[in-house]
Amino acid sequence: MTKSPNTSSKVNVAVVGLGFMGVTHLRAYQQASNARIVAVCGISRLPVDGVLQGVAGNIGKSDDINLGTQVKVFHKLEEVLADPEVELVDLCTPTPLHAEQAVGALAAGKHVLCEKPLARTSAAAREILKAGESSPGFLMPAMCMRFWPGWSWLKQVVEEKTYGKILAARFRRLSELPGWSKQGTHDGGALFDLHIHDTDFVNFLFGRPASVFSSGVMNEAGSINHVVTQYSFPDGPAVYAEGSWLLTKGFNMAYTIHCERATLDFDLARGADAMQVSEPGKILTTIHYDSPDGYGAEIRYLLDCVAKRERPAIVTARDGVTALEICEAEEKSIRTGSVVKL
Repeated sequence: MTKSPNTSSKVNVAVVGLGFMGVTHLRAYQQASNARIVAVCGISRLPVDGVLQGVAGNIGKSDDINLGTQVKVFHKLEEVLADPEVELVDLCTPTPLHAEQAVGALAAGKHVLCEKPLARTSAAAREILKAGESSPGFLMPAMCMRFWPGWSWLKQVVEEKTYGKILAARFRRLSELPGWSKQGTHDGGALFDLHIHDTDFVNFLFGRPASVFSSGVMNEAGSINHVVTQYSFPDGPAVYAEGSWLLTKGFNMAYTIHCERATLDFDLARGADAMQVSEPGKILTTIHYDSPDGYGAEIRYLLDCVAKRERPAIVTARDGVTALEICEAEEKSIRTGSVVKL
């Protein structure tokens, strides 16, 4: 791995791509006690006198962020990779750039956090996985729902059967069309950019489905901007998810899990009361969380992994590949109208 002059317990970070996700990640690093932002890299959006303007995204518009005048500003990823001070490269760039950039950063000996999807295709993602397996640096896809308050808790519920066996599960993620997608590029649409969160989370909870059956709506460019998928788990729960960029305005995400002894319901629209548990004969329970959102939690987790020199386990590069493989099966199902086995 590239030697760094860093002698403190803080991990030196460079964030590449300064749109909504870049700003979101920068703020999370600022709030992490063991991170030091040493560089940022972008093409058009750059800090002015150390201040980076906020930008709108799914969760809302972020405030301006003060990085300070000591943070280095680069225009090219190659400059970031050549800097021996940088230990962790956080890629918040457009999906088509992920494969080349992630492989390059791993080859330079850097740790890499790569925004989802890991690549545009599972074939490209497998190339990143291959590079990660032979690199001293850690590679983690930013599948933030595995860390989101009210969602990460579900893993324990499913494994321990806290409320009995899971009978059925529904996931829903709806958004207005992102501004950047209106440029007409073949970005994969809501299926690969938005719905992949729930596809990954289904895999996280229940494992790889045996098959999928999906229906959807395509735009003129052929990207799928609305998808409803039934995931098949023989002898397992009935599971389906809906993802869409057809919402007129705003964003929402939700799930409903029916267990033998409770219904677990999360709805972002309820704000602080998003997570509710309903049990027979008991008063409805609302669970509140004081932990950071999924972005902050995933970043703190990776920073801890780097500090402990332990490869990430909650989400791995292989998980990033699997999510793409399932999404590709969903895409095939939509285009053919048939059940697709995995």
